[in-house]
Amino acid sequence: MSADVQSYAAVDLGASSGRVMVGRVGPDSLELTEAHRFVNRPVRMPEGLRWDILALYGGVLDGLRAAGRVDSVGIDSWAVDYGLLDADGALLGNPVHYRDPRTEGVPEKVWATLPAEQLYAATGLQYAPFNTLYQLVAARGSAQLAAAERLLLIPDLLAYWLTGEQGTELTNASTTQLIDPRTRDWSYDVASRLGIDLSLFAPLRQPGDSAGLLRPEVLEETGLRGPVPVTTVGSHDTASAVAAVPADGERFAYICTGTWSLAGLELAAPVLSEASRAANFTNELGLDGTVRYLRNIMGLWLLQECVRAWGQPELGGLLSAAAEVPALRSVVDAGDAAFLAPGRMPERIAEACRASGQPVPATPAETTRCILDSLALAHRKAVEDAQRLADHPVDVVHIVGGGTRNALLCQLTADACGLPVVAGPTEAAALGNVLVQARAHGLVGDLPGMRRLLTRTQQLTRYEPRGDTARWTEAQTRLAGG
Repeated sequence: MSADVQSYAAVDLGASSGRVMVGRVGPDSLELTEAHRFVNRPVRMPEGLRWDILALYGGVLDGLRAAGRVDSVGIDSWAVDYGLLDADGALLGNPVHYRDPRTEGVPEKVWATLPAEQLYAATGLQYAPFNTLYQLVAARGSAQLAAAERLLLIPDLLAYWLTGEQGTELTNASTTQLIDPRTRDWSYDVASRLGIDLSLFAPLRQPGDSAGLLRPEVLEETGLRGPVPVTTVGSHDTASAVAAVPADGERFAYICTGTWSLAGLELAAPVLSEASRAANFTNELGLDGTVRYLRNIMGLWLLQECVRAWGQPELGGLLSAAAEVPALRSVVDAGDAAFLAPGRMPERIAEACRASGQPVPATPAETTRCILDSLALAHRKAVEDAQRLADHPVDVVHIVGGGTRNALLCQLTADACGLPVVAGPTEAAALGNVLVQARAHGLVGDLPGMRRLLTRTQQLTRYEPRGDTARWTEAQTRLAGG
């Protein structure tokens, strides 16, 4: 390998699978290959839904072994969930899954002490029943929390096992609802009023900071030759994905697609207005002092669950059949918490259509078209609302992540928004992870420079909007009950 090309391992953990990707970065080159992929299969225990964190760690070690020589390792994952450690640093049970029902009714208890309006003004985080704050309140009085000396968010927990060093990465910490997005530090007032002990958290780290070196035991198990540094990246996968949006300038919206759709803007400061709270926008922290101002939308989870219920039919054929179904025949609210839990997704979509007086999808193709139209409509509304609330107009929408493979969804999003859509890269989170490592080691420049490198090296597809947006406006009105 050329001396001016370095190799970085990106551990990228999603809600259904994990992978270790290897990025090779040079002054004008960026190549990504998959070293190892493994299943992330939650387990329903007698006490509730849990992540199999030991299997995930095993997958990480297998992936590092398959990756071969690397100059650094970085880890990103989903947000909000955590592991608890005792005074010896040992894990106290498997981490609770954010879809576990333990937080049901908890937000209302929190708001009785700290009203939702005040909580939003302090933290800028949208309401989601599984935010870390609500999980900690739900865990109050449990034996595990009583015994805990340390709380580590999922990527930080894995980094601790690799290096023996503890830290709390900032972009992921901002999803806990315990960070003040203006100071980019803990919201001590919120924690105090809710009785949350912030000393449970390890010191904050920034993307690019050192997270230590691989322990000798890890080097032995993976066959790597040390020293191998672990570099803190944007450890919330959305932070890494937004870092890999190949945008030019500031007038862009992004949609990070996968199990969830995260649609919004990159801003220099948070939007903490009551109108923003009412619209359920979140202010999460990004690279270089940026704010990820976005709305969570249920995303391709809806289709994933339907495909599972239908016995895993071939997706290409299903999408082709969906493209032949009349547009906007039926739509549902893709942000509705009624779709959060797994199981019976085709029936639940049918029930939502029936309840709103729309035609009920009768075939998998019709249900798929309903889902994709609904997602495009949700993308449109999020992009429109974000521009209005932040007073930040955009000229283009960038779609990154797994949804870039779904050409129908990308085209429908362009049609719905009335804006061109640039789709790609697909592996945005892993690429953002790699680029932050490369920047920390002096191989690439600032965030605009990272994005220029992505534009030069990654496959991007442009979708122009078709027709006018009147029919989408009508569907939006219909969905709102107008």
